[in-house]
Amino acid sequence: MQTRTLGKSGLTVSALGLGCMGMSHGYGPAADKREMIALIRAAVERGVSFFDTAEAYGPFINEELVGEALAPFRGRVVIAAKFGFKFGPKGEQVGQNSRPEHIRQVAEASLTRLKVDAIDLFYQHRVDPAVPIEDVAGTVKELIRAGKVKHFGLSEAGAQTIRRAHAVQPVTALQSEYSLWWRRPESEVLPTLEELGIGFVPFSPLGKGFLTGKIDENTTFDSTDFRNIVPRFTAENRKANQALVDLLARTGMRKKATAAQIALAWLLAQGRGLSQSREPRS
Repeated sequence: MQTRTLGKSGLTVSALGLGCMGMSHGYGPAADKREMIALIRAAVERGVSFFDTAEAYGPFINEELVGEALAPFRGRVVIAAKFGFKFGPKGEQVGQNSRPEHIRQVAEASLTRLKVDAIDLFYQHRVDPAVPIEDVAGTVKELIRAGKVKHFGLSEAGAQTIRRAHAVQPVTALQSEYSLWWRRPESEVLPTLEELGIGFVPFSPLGKGFLTGKIDENTTFDSTDFRNIVPRFTAENRKANQALVDLLARTGMRKKATAAQIALAWLLAQGRGLSQSREPRS
């Protein structure tokens, strides 16, 4: 497995990471826990050293899953976790919360669930318009000084927000959606990251499963699958975008590879020290 260093931070991870969200959340009912533990451990044995989770996935149960699965591999892997949401009595997301006291509470809870002494990479899951990004970065800076967090990350932040945060606490990585199907970061975000020496971690590099070639206009999703409310996944849009998947499949036939492998290879070839966080259940 190749490795990539995220920006100028010195944090080295496998070029392909494993996004663990779909094991517990988002893509239908949670998968069997023992099977997912086996999957995560098999990924480690194949050279994957970068794993992505969040308190929001489940919520909470995905961090517990990742913590248990990776307990035997401490020191060999990098775990990214996230803060920034608040939850109702039934665990439902009821808004954002990146207030400093809440960030500290989330960090302590994540440390316990992940069974680690420090969170390797702590992302703000989404920018909170109610809390200045300088306060968020300053709080994570305090957590880093306290030894509870090693690196600060942002997710889905714009260029100006990245600059403001980076001025307070160096940002190690930005995580945003990026794939052959979604290239919006290329306009402003990627040039900003290159300028500042910040790593980029694309999520959904397989287009939430669409670029695998396993989904078409006739595919139906479980009622709990979030793709039911994603505009790109209406039957009409899936039909319109099928040509892209067909092209990947034809390219794969020439290269003796799958459509998914071609999609990942394209991302890996973009340079910029990218590290991909792949949906495991696509």
